[in-house]
Amino acid sequence: MKNAIVPAAHAFAKRRLVLLGSVAAIGAAVILGGPGGTVALNGTPARAVETTQARAGFADLIERVKPAVVSVRVKIDPAGQAAGNDAPSSDRNNPMERFFRQFGMPNTPGAPQGRPMMPQGRQMISGQGSGFFISADGYAVTNFHVVDHATTVQIQTDDGKSYTAKVVGTDQKTDLALIKVDSEKAFPFVAFADNPPRVGDWVVAVGNPFGLAGSATAGIVSARGRDIGANPYDDFIQIDAPINKGNSGGPAFDIDGKVIAVNTAIFSPSGGGNVGIAFAIPASTVRNVVAQLRDRGSVTRGWIGVQIQPVTAEIAESLNLKSTQGALVAEPQAGSPAVTAGIRAGDIITQVNGNPVRDARELARTIGSMPPNTSVRLTVLRNGAEQAITLTLGELPNQREARAAPEKPEPSKGTEVPRLGLTLSPAAEVAGSGNEGVVITNVEQGSVAAEHGFRTGDVILTVANKPVTTPAEVRDMIADAQKGGARNILVRVKSGDAIRYVAVRLGRA
Repeated sequence: MKNAIVPAAHAFAKRRLVLLGSVAAIGAAVILGGPGGTVALNGTPARAVETTQARAGFADLIERVKPAVVSVRVKIDPAGQAAGNDAPSSDRNNPMERFFRQFGMPNTPGAPQGRPMMPQGRQMISGQGSGFFISADGYAVTNFHVVDHATTVQIQTDDGKSYTAKVVGTDQKTDLALIKVDSEKAFPFVAFADNPPRVGDWVVAVGNPFGLAGSATAGIVSARGRDIGANPYDDFIQIDAPINKGNSGGPAFDIDGKVIAVNTAIFSPSGGGNVGIAFAIPASTVRNVVAQLRDRGSVTRGWIGVQIQPVTAEIAESLNLKSTQGALVAEPQAGSPAVTAGIRAGDIITQVNGNPVRDARELARTIGSMPPNTSVRLTVLRNGAEQAITLTLGELPNQREARAAPEKPEPSKGTEVPRLGLTLSPAAEVAGSGNEGVVITNVEQGSVAAEHGFRTGDVILTVANKPVTTPAEVRDMIADAQKGGARNILVRVKSGDAIRYVAVRLGRA
């Protein structure tokens, strides 16, 4: 069976990002056998010095934790109709969802990449991944993409016994799921680490790669805080322990036998083979998400209600800032806590409760980790001066209301801005564009505007933080900036429902 591959983000153009859950057509050979025998966990972690001095290697550690690791097998309805599964409807534009659809699915001749042609009669698909018990009464953690749309979930323990599990709750944004086995048996379980690992610390992964249950591999923590473009809350630990398809949802242990992370994805140039770059969800995130899933079956997150973006070096220069730290507010959303508290477009959020905010991603993670109705104090930089704003967090909506995209204006109608390679018209003169700003009716190929990602139909709202309503105003502001020796000018642009700031590079006047 040939595995489909998925292009990674532009920063990894020659690599592939793959989720680790394995999926195969039912009836294909699946090897799930593992060594028998259960070693009870006593909940007492081994000290690092004892582990390393008593015996070279990880045998004692693996012997102690392996009974808590399980193989997860699912059956999936190819039509995407889940039964007995609390997973939310899949978002086909979600990066993690796209990876899941395209990786590990059977490729049938004539089928589009990642979208296999299903046999007649809606034949079920079987899938496999990994998981681990976190309590003696049968609660276990795995990945969302392992159990997504599953009609049945079964686990196989280290002693070879199989149990039916139910999905208690899922969180697509972090790719986590909590499942439960109802049994009178007390299952061996493992605990989460209290402290994050350091780069260079040993890490041991145990899971079900390629159906080979109970496989253990070892390596080190390669990096922390990795962003792989899966969602705004990316904060992955990178490890080099050999991880492969089927390891998804399995634990990564420190040398004390505590879970530091849950294995989720790998970079691979060949569509699934290990090359020493794997990504895992940190234990701190897993602990928080699992606690909410266990209590109410879903996850709620704090919400300010702003569109934010990083402060790039060009934007910092345009705003005469000495630092690129903080998150730039592109647009407060109507009816949000941000609007109520008086946050404005152009504000830069630099602190939350006195703690520095490095960038937009850190702000999203920080606020998302807080429960709704939490009172937070934000430090905001506005027009070069700091302000303190206190607000009460709302609840992050699960679904955004879909809005119709504005009609694209006819190209070449309007006034040219030659220094940027744009043709503009007042928004009031372009159908479906509203009355605010000026509409881009044409973008010259290879121009400065094209390089910065401007597109026909985008609406320029402000230039140098001043509202614009005519093409002449845009031309005059650019000319004044060039005469003043500015290298960049800050433009606020609306593309569909998204609003962002762009520091546009200027040539000589």
